Amino acid sequence: MKNLKAVIIDDEPLAVNVIKKYIKEVKELELFKTFTNAVEASSFVQKNPVDILFLDINMPILNGLDFLENLTNRPMVIITTAHEEYALNCYELEAIDYLVKPIPFPRFLKAVNRVLELKTSTKEIVSEKEEVDHLFIKIDKKKHQKIYFADISIVESLKDYIRIKTTKGNFIAHRTLSSFTDELPSHKFIRIHRSFTVALDKVEFIEGNSLSIEGVRYTIGRSYIEDVKKAIFM
Repeated sequence: MKNLKAVIIDDEPLAVNVIKKYIKEVKELELFKTFTNAVEASSFVQKNPVDILFLDINMPILNGLDFLENLTNRPMVIITTAHEEYALNCYELEAIDYLVKPIPFPRFLKAVNRVLELKTSTKEIVSEKEEVDHLFIKIDKKKHQKIYFADISIVESLKDYIRIKTTKGNFIAHRTLSSFTDELPSHKFIRIHRSFTVALDKVEFIEGNSLSIEGVRYTIGRSYIEDVKKAIFM
C-alpha cells in the first residue's frame, strides 16, 4: 500500500506540531498539508486526494463538526480535540476515531492502524467488486433482478428509492443512491450530483456544468465537477 496522504486541521500550533511528529513516526503516513482553520482547508480537501484527516473541533469561523457535515468528498477522519463531549456527534458523522488531547502516541497509533485496516479491507472489496460484471437488486418483495454494469447508463435518486436506467429497461428499487453507487465499479461509474450517478462510458459530451447521455443533459453539481472532469479526461 502506498503512503497515506494526511492533512492536519487545527488552530493550536502545539497540537499541530505533536501530530506532525507522530506522523513522521509512522512509515505508512505522509504529511500532505496543514491548516489553521477549516474554511481554508475545505476547498483543498475537496479538490485533492487526501486519505486521512486529523481534525480539531473548536476552531474560529467554521468548527470541525460543521466542516465535516458539509464535506462531500470525505477522506477518513480522526478527530483530535480537547473536549470529550462531542464524541457521539463525530461518530454519527462517521469519524473513524476520536482522540482527546493530550494525545499519547500509542493511542494515536491505534487510530491510524484502524484506518490502515479499513483501507486494506476496502481495497480488497473493490478488487473483488471489479472482477464481476453484474449485481442483483431487489425490485419488489420477491424478485431480485440481475443487472449488468455494461447496461447501466444513469442511476437517479428518488428520495428513498432509485431508478436504474439500463438498455433492458428501467428498474425501481428501495435503495439510497449512495449505497448503490458504492456497489458499482469506481472506474466505470461516478456520482455527478446528489441525485445522479452515471456510467462514464455512456457520457457523450461535457459542456460547462452539464453532460449528455443518450441525448439528455444532466447537471453536474458544483462539488462534483472537478472529480467528474478528472474521471473523464484523465
